Amino acid sequence: MDIRSRANRHAAAWPRWGTVLTAACLASTIAQAQSVYRCETNGQVAYSHEPCVGAKVVDTTPTQGLDKSTGVSRKGRDVQREEFKRSINEAMRPLTGMSHEQTKTFERRIKLPASAQSECKVLDMRLPDQEQAVRTSTPAAKAEAEVQLFLSRRRFRELGC
Repeated sequence: MDIRSRANRHAAAWPRWGTVLTAACLASTIAQAQSVYRCETNGQVAYSHEPCVGAKVVDTTPTQGLDKSTGVSRKGRDVQREEFKRSINEAMRPLTGMSHEQTKTFERRIKLPASAQSECKVLDMRLPDQEQAVRTSTPAAKAEAEVQLFLSRRRFRELGC
C-alpha cells in the first residue's frame, strides 16, 4: 500500500469521526438534574428547586435503576440514555479533556450568551468559597454569609448555569 492511498484512507475517516461526534452531541439531551434545597422557615421545612437563605442542598442522585429490595437492576430509558452518554463522554475524554459532568455542563452552557457564560464561570469559583464561608463562619457573620450564598445561587439559577 503506498503512502497516498494510506493518506486518502485516513482522510476519509475524519468525516466519519465528525458524524460520530455530531451524533453524540445531538443524542445528549440537556435534561440537567437541578439542585433541590431544604429550607426551614419558622420551624417549617420545605423542599424546593428555588434557593432560600440558609438553604441546604439535598442529594437527589437517582439509584440508577437498582431495586434496593432485590438488588436486581431495572433500568428505564432515561438511565440507559445517561449510561450511554457517560460511556461516549468517557471514550471521548482523551480528545476533549472533559469528564462526563464537565461535558454536561458545557452542553448546557454553550447555548447561553457569552456574558452569561463568563458570569457562570465566576459563579463556579465563588459558590464553593461561599459554601465554605457559611460552614466555618461565626454565628454573627453566618447570616451575612448565607445571604451572599443565596444571592449567588439565585443568580446561578437565573442564568441557567
